Amino acid sequence: MALFKFRLPDIGEGISEAEIVAWHVKVGDRVEEDQSLADMMTDKATVEMESPVAGTVVELAGEVGDQVPIGSTLVVIETEGADEAAEAPAAPVTEAVVEAENPGVEEVVEAPAPTPMPAPAPVVAAPAAPEPIRVEDERKVLASPAVRARAKDLGVDLTQVRHEGAHVRHADLDAFLRYNGAQGYHAPHASRAREDEAVKVIGMRRRIAENMAASKRAIPHFTYVDEIDVTALEAMRGDLNANRGGRPKLTMLPFLIVAICRTLPDFPMLNARYDDEAGVVTRSGRVHMGMATQTDAGLMVPVIRDAQDKNVWQLATEISRLAEAARTGKAKSEELSGSTITVTSLGPLGGIATTPVINRPEVAIIGPNKIVERPVFDGDDIRRAKLMNLSISCDHRVVDGWDAASYVQAVRKLLETPVLLFAD
Repeated sequence: MALFKFRLPDIGEGISEAEIVAWHVKVGDRVEEDQSLADMMTDKATVEMESPVAGTVVELAGEVGDQVPIGSTLVVIETEGADEAAEAPAAPVTEAVVEAENPGVEEVVEAPAPTPMPAPAPVVAAPAAPEPIRVEDERKVLASPAVRARAKDLGVDLTQVRHEGAHVRHADLDAFLRYNGAQGYHAPHASRAREDEAVKVIGMRRRIAENMAASKRAIPHFTYVDEIDVTALEAMRGDLNANRGGRPKLTMLPFLIVAICRTLPDFPMLNARYDDEAGVVTRSGRVHMGMATQTDAGLMVPVIRDAQDKNVWQLATEISRLAEAARTGKAKSEELSGSTITVTSLGPLGGIATTPVINRPEVAIIGPNKIVERPVFDGDDIRRAKLMNLSISCDHRVVDGWDAASYVQAVRKLLETPVLLFAD
């Protein structure tokens, strides 16, 4: 017998330590060669550690959330090999998640399926849930590590959770728990109280928290909001969609991006990145449009490269492609970094106004809000209009309030007279 010390390998890019975001083994487990041991996250990536040997786990370096220095022992495995195997080189890592410089951004890449969990007992005896869309081996059920961990803690078999998309999400798990609770969905006078839950802030959620906190600490934000009449634009959008052929359906976002790109040359202070340590603002000659996208793993910001050179149809195609890649974990690392200005939209869920947080080191972020119909005065007449508030948050160290207001007015002019969006 010999003790094999698996040391955390150098992941590169000057990383000195990594965070334990998931253990796939515990002390006493028998592991095989190439079996997944743990997921480790750095500032740039989350990588999967695989065992180069077979044996029994006798020691783990720490708990989920702990930081482990590069080169230190992560796992000790008792093997049947000779003593010379005790200090073999660390196994190569398998990339699972790539996180770019955008706050709260990460690229989820399909990783090998985890070892299946034993099917736990049902949560509580209750009325039977609807037949799940997918009933299959749990190794084939796709879910984020956070969802898997939560399901395990709750004793839920993920193969029994009804889900519409490719992955089981927290919302799917919530719906399953509501239906299978002790009182069912519609039980009269049932208590809605839940037990307190302590959730450790680790992994991507920790990165998002750190980046958002750093952005608010370092950047003196201010937000300007203006109302835009998009009645004519919505009519044009409807006509274009009715005759789009095989092209993608147009949302409001491609038109907004065109308007943003056309007006930025007159407001170069907005399309910029601020290196506050060096005291240098770099004004970009190209528009690399960040697009805040909500995924199961958290907020990601895929980037539309050279958005200024794309028309509404090309933008619609790119928006759809990047959003799908981000949500399914197939976005490349270069598609998640390098944005010069960001747009963030909640779509129909959007409220009256938002105060978005700047995607540091950028200096501005633009947020369209939901479209509402209201009566408006048009001279002496009253007409029905479709109105949308547009928010912009800026770094007051670089952008003055006058500049932000003037910029939104320029965008407003294009959106209220949409034929100008297509004029040379």
